[in-house]
Order: sequence, then structure tokens, then C-alpha cells
Amino acid sequence: MSKIILNTTIQADIHKVFDLARDIDLHQKSTSKTNEKAIAGRISGLIELNETVTWRAKHLGFYQTHQSKIIEMEKPYRFTDVMLKGRFKSFRHQHLFKKEDQNTIMTDILEFESPFGIIGQLFNYFFLKNYMKKFLLERNKMIKSITENNKINN
Repeated sequence: MSKIILNTTIQADIHKVFDLARDIDLHQKSTSKTNEKAIAGRISGLIELNETVTWRAKHLGFYQTHQSKIIEMEKPYRFTDVMLKGRFKSFRHQHLFKKEDQNTIMTDILEFESPFGIIGQLFNYFFLKNYMKKFLLERNKMIKSITENNKINN
């Protein structure tokens, strides 16, 4: 199993950061390089507890679908999504938020496992873990940019 832990410090209100992290429209903008689109379930707005979303995106040259469900949510401190259907053997993404002075610390804990035994493990180690980390960093960069720029403009 691969595990990625990212901490992003954002100069913005915890509620704003929490909402942007679960915003389907923002996610689609942040993943424009992979042409990711929400095609079923919640396809726009803020995803809520027990809702699902099915994504279609081009990763590694192939279009793939990934259906996830929000299985836990405590506003504005955390939510967790897990894969219901998709290419991974398992996929769990925890989104944690902590207020610290005037900042929000957004923590992603992504745990995933590829199918195909040892070949999948090697693929994770040599390629997929870094690919997924870059994918999350791009999303986090957009959340940070939107919240901090809006703060300046207010």
C-alpha cells in the first residue's frame, strides 16, 4: 500500500478551505490537464456526506472512471472519501483541516493500492506514487490561490 501525506498552509478561514476542498467544480478546474469530469452522482457544487461522484479522466493515456463516496464528514475539520469502483485495488483519501492562528493547515492523507500483485507494487513505487502526489499538489495549489487571492480582494 502506498501512502502520501501532504500539509498545505493556507492563509484563509477554515470554513472556506473546507468547502473548496469538496467543491466538484473547483476539482474539475484543477484537473484540466487530465480532462477530469464529474459524470454521475454529485456533478457540481459541494459534495456532502454519503454522496457519490463518478469521475472520468484521461490518466496515463487512457480514459478511466473512478467512483468515490464520502463516508465520513465533520464540518469543517475532516472528510474522507473511498473508492467504490475504479482501477485501484483500494483507495482512501482523508482530508483534514486545522485552524492555526490566521491560517488553515490542510492535510491530505491518501492511501492506495494498485491491483496486479508485485507488478502493481513496483508500478506504485516507481511511478504512481509521484504521479498522485503531483495530482494532489496541483489541486492544493489552486485551493490556496483562490482562498488567499479572495482574502486580498475582500
